[in-house]
Amino acid sequence: MDITHLIFLVVYLAMGLGHIPGFKVDRTGAALIGGIAMIVAGSLTPEKAWNSIDYRTIGMLFGLMVVSAAFVVSGFYAFVAHWVATLPVKPPALLAILVVVAGFLSSLLTNDVVVVAMTPLLVQISLARGLNPIPFLLAFCFAANTGAAGTIIGSPQNMIAAQALHLSFLEFLKTAGIPALLSLPIVWSIVAFLYRGRWHLAGAGRSVSDAPAPVVTVNRWETVKAALVTLGVVAAFTLTDWPRSLVALAAAGLLLLNRRIASSDMMKHVDGNLLLMLMGLFIVNAALAATGTPQQLLAGLRAEGLDTHAPVWLFVITSILCNLVGNNPAVMLLVPYLDPVSDANAIGAALALGTGFSCNLILFGSLAGIIVVEEARVRGVRISFAEFARSGVPVALACMALAVAWLLLIS
Repeated sequence: MDITHLIFLVVYLAMGLGHIPGFKVDRTGAALIGGIAMIVAGSLTPEKAWNSIDYRTIGMLFGLMVVSAAFVVSGFYAFVAHWVATLPVKPPALLAILVVVAGFLSSLLTNDVVVVAMTPLLVQISLARGLNPIPFLLAFCFAANTGAAGTIIGSPQNMIAAQALHLSFLEFLKTAGIPALLSLPIVWSIVAFLYRGRWHLAGAGRSVSDAPAPVVTVNRWETVKAALVTLGVVAAFTLTDWPRSLVALAAAGLLLLNRRIASSDMMKHVDGNLLLMLMGLFIVNAALAATGTPQQLLAGLRAEGLDTHAPVWLFVITSILCNLVGNNPAVMLLVPYLDPVSDANAIGAALALGTGFSCNLILFGSLAGIIVVEEARVRGVRISFAEFARSGVPVALACMALAVAWLLLIS
């Protein structure tokens, strides 16, 4: 094994474990160190390493993160979480409303940002109502993951796939949006069934009217402005052939230019670690590609009858890979070797559904899952690995079965 393969394996081991064993180095640190190591070891020249970073994907992702951050600082996410959680309806109906809201917002405003912004308030209000917060948090997480699979702006891995395969917004929505929409009632029905009779905390007898709800304020003008910019971005993605990265960056510039909210407050909600991780992985993956190993491996798989361009096979491979190394690294590993000429929309749907649906299997399968569990833990609500899997496994398997049936239908 040469140095290039060794660096690659260490980096992707960190992607799977969340850190480099024996070191206090997380996924972002591992990707950056790996990229640097590839350059120092001579696996890539500095110029080739720089050129390997897809600036269009990074630019689009950054721009859309700023757009989503505008909704955070305006108080919109907190307002929506407060409104949903205080509705005077029975728990199953409340769960259904939360699932729909999570799926819809995540399809337009990047699922991880939505989860970060809304989870703390959902925990707080659920406890104030005497409700068991776990089913609501799990359903919220599952719906955010599956709902985000329906659009190219729903998650970073969708953006990566769309850029690499040159997918249009509308065609992607047609092929991935329907199963993403159908996944929402699956999430609701399974979580509602598993938690029937366990909606309330032991000894809780408070009603909505006397529960001490936190005060939530929303800046209406900033919310309206962010909404108009978002509609403009979607319209530009749908109706024009303007470069998406420039559209997203222009939207970010408009929102950062603000007389009421400091740009630094907006930037606090941009996931710079994710952007750096993706940049490092672009370099690491390019160095591995230069060895010819991935091409040889894929040729061997095709010789054995496993065609990665067949949507169902690609869905299976993506589903397995994303639970081993994470959603974004999985898509980044696969897309350079996929031919966009052969039914690019079905291939894009396979990647989006594979990452969005299967990541609910285990707690560490998605960043959204980690965020929900950690935010709940900080507020005194413990969601164990087994508790997550008890709902996550049947939800993921049912949604994956739906995805396979859909891919067979459209391919």
